[in-house]
Amino acid sequence: MCETYYRRMGNREKLVDGALTCLLTKGFARTTARDVATAAGVSLAAIGYHFGTTEALLSVALVRAMEQWGEELERALASEEDRALSPQDRFTAIWRRVIDSVGTNRPLWATQFEVLTQLERSPELREKFLGNAPEGAGGNAQEQAQFGLAALFDGIDPAAEPELARQVGAFYQVLLTGVVAQHLVDPEHAISGEDLLVAIRAVASRR
Repeated sequence: MCETYYRRMGNREKLVDGALTCLLTKGFARTTARDVATAAGVSLAAIGYHFGTTEALLSVALVRAMEQWGEELERALASEEDRALSPQDRFTAIWRRVIDSVGTNRPLWATQFEVLTQLERSPELREKFLGNAPEGAGGNAQEQAQFGLAALFDGIDPAAEPELARQVGAFYQVLLTGVVAQHLVDPEHAISGEDLLVAIRAVASRR
């Protein structure tokens, strides 16, 4: 009985891994049940047995992709070397790493836009994206991400200035989405970290 249980669990993980592979190579809309079963090396019937529907399986795989993207984003944003830099140099260094990450991990970054398109259809995805933060952190996951960005880029303490941290962090979220979209669609003409700093200064000076 134990052997059967572990074999079933193995097939479930194979399906999630296969679905994730298909999402990264073909995208959500073009991935079929047969694609996933082939990539996972299991039968089509296994999808129904473990997940009920292909869409439910793909939602689980999107959650996995979102978790991997979060880890990649954290690596791109954080660097101990930034501590010795001026605020301006730290700003451009962070954006340079983000842009480099988009170039080397295009499928993973592109999949995050597919996550956004599926939020209304998948309660599980929505809970992961907007759900509660860890106990004691306060707010939800979205707000905590904003607080983290405000602290990283501008050193704003969300405990001391929560509203400012939320506003500044939301601004950086908007920048992140736009910069990544540019580099996914047309990297040759997309903005650089240095250009972004110049543009923000120019816009701010005119207000």
